[in-house]
Amino acid sequence: MAGGFGPTGGGGTEFEAKITPIVIISCIMAATGGLMFGYDVGVSGGVTSMPAFLKKFFPVVYEKTQEDKDSNYCKYDNQNLQLFTSSLYLAGLTATFFASYTTRKLGRRLTMLIAGVFFIIGTAFNAAAQDLAMLIVGRIMLGCGVGFANQAVPVFLSEIAPTRIRGGLNILFQLNVTIGILFANLVNYGTAKIKGGWGWRVSLGLAGIPAGLLTLGALFVVDTPNSLIERGHLDEGKAVLKRIRGTDNVEPEYLELVEASRVAKEVKHPFRNLLKRRNRPQLIIAVALQIFQQFTGINAIMFYAPVLFNTLGFGGDASLYSAVITGAVNVLSTIVSIYSVDKVGRRMLLLEAGVQMFLSQVVIAIILGIKVKDHSDNLEKGFAVFVVVLVCTFVSSFAWSWGPLGWLIPSETFPLETRSAGQSVTVCVNLLFTFVIAQAFLSMLCHFKFGIFLFFSGWVFIMSVFVLFLLPETKNIPIEEMTERVWKRHWLWKRFMDDDYDNVGAVTNGEKKNGVNNGFDPSSQL
Repeated sequence: MAGGFGPTGGGGTEFEAKITPIVIISCIMAATGGLMFGYDVGVSGGVTSMPAFLKKFFPVVYEKTQEDKDSNYCKYDNQNLQLFTSSLYLAGLTATFFASYTTRKLGRRLTMLIAGVFFIIGTAFNAAAQDLAMLIVGRIMLGCGVGFANQAVPVFLSEIAPTRIRGGLNILFQLNVTIGILFANLVNYGTAKIKGGWGWRVSLGLAGIPAGLLTLGALFVVDTPNSLIERGHLDEGKAVLKRIRGTDNVEPEYLELVEASRVAKEVKHPFRNLLKRRNRPQLIIAVALQIFQQFTGINAIMFYAPVLFNTLGFGGDASLYSAVITGAVNVLSTIVSIYSVDKVGRRMLLLEAGVQMFLSQVVIAIILGIKVKDHSDNLEKGFAVFVVVLVCTFVSSFAWSWGPLGWLIPSETFPLETRSAGQSVTVCVNLLFTFVIAQAFLSMLCHFKFGIFLFFSGWVFIMSVFVLFLLPETKNIPIEEMTERVWKRHWLWKRFMDDDYDNVGAVTNGEKKNGVNNGFDPSSQL
């Protein structure tokens, strides 16, 4: 943990900024987008295990769950059922490209408002669904909301927060995701007990609460100074900057934002610009983080929890206990991340969690491989307690590392001219791989059995090596100074930085441009 707790060294600027109530309130309101996303993720797992829901929409799966022929690992292996879950991510993936345009042209606040409207429409369709088509349309609408919210919210949080607490405020998004999942699990447990088989409608309909909160929040928050200045509202941008920083001395930060906006306006095709040599480091890291986040195996652990808790003697309430315990660990560990991310740094959290996740998954695989067979759940109580501890160990390490940092790091590393496009690619890749895992996971579980934990632990090892060698530290560095203070000092990524890059940090630090155009170096390699 060398490097201490202060700003990272180097000739950058630490802007004057107080932690004002308007920033805290704006961030809490915006982060409700995460609450909606978390609720959608959590609720689908619960309703798909409700007999009444399966009987109405997925009769084939319902029949399988009533018979005892199938392996423990294969009961829910059905492509249509997986499509119900994964259609949301596919829709989000498509919507994020439109969201990139609205984030840039209409602002972060209006994009969050559009997301809220999509969420409300999707919730109405799902709660009133009469057939599978109506259900899928509702999921697609929710997916569009996820695409717009996941595009705008992390960028909004990174831009509005003062540099020294940017990481912590940004992680409010992920904290809300974990609270949303916990809330959905508790709701599912209650609605599953409703007589008459309409409990699933209540579960899907209650998504209206976070949807309404996000929509209201988007109406009341201020847009970010970066967005206002980028769209030409300079005076309003400066006024908002004074309000959110709690000081009139905002000139240095304001000038840096104006300069960043000038550079951004020169870029007519942000997506094409994203592929330029100097933007490859940010792009490679953003894409890699999203792929790695999905391949940590968090889904495998969450799926197994009810079986494991069942063996502890919780009986019919096993799913509640597993949901509450893993959900609570998830929430508490994300709070740990909020407090530590701007102190110990991003790299330290990811590397520590890598060791913790790798060991817990390997040990779980060994125990399940020896003790749990296809048609039995007979895990001895001592082993069961140990595995439950390992499950919580894994969930906690994910929740303070790959969970929140997979969203935080990309949102703070792209320069303004490619930030919307970069966030769009980030969300798109995340949703694409979430879709792949959601569509394939139950089939993978059926074929790999306990080996699925070894599969994911191998990925955890690969991603930890990636972090060790290729991910630079970004804590306490102003967003518009990343190129000068991070990328140009990294042992590998500095080779991708053009000497003539008209970077805001360079202007701020008074560094002269060379005028040499490296452009696309034919010898460059990704």
